Amino acid sequence: MDRVFLDANVLFSAAYRSNSGLLRLWALEDCALYSSRYAIAEVAANLDEDSQRERLDNLCKTLTLVDAVSIKLPHGIVLPEKDVPILAAAIKADASHLLTGDVRHFGRYLGRRISGVLVQLPGEYLKAR
Repeated sequence: MDRVFLDANVLFSAAYRSNSGLLRLWALEDCALYSSRYAIAEVAANLDEDSQRERLDNLCKTLTLVDAVSIKLPHGIVLPEKDVPILAAAIKADASHLLTGDVRHFGRYLGRRISGVLVQLPGEYLKAR
């Protein structure tokens, strides 16, 4: 079973539109979805409409939440401070995958495993499934 950690931008995209293709993640079999309160708070702060916030609330009901406050990143991994809690929580959750659309900050790690967590674009993950 895949243990998939969702970055804030993936949650945002899923909640933003009622017909988002990322909603397919919630329908996958043999897939447990994870995220963090940190990611959810970032998403909630950036959604404008009540319907989007409601969609986020509904999506979050099926997530397992894992937060990491003080986990150090592995040697050689460099991320902006705001992204460290995302990768740290994915590692703490023992996730098999971290799905992110943040190519700017996670781009150099796409397709790589960091402490057992494969960093992937959501579309790549869905294609492979």
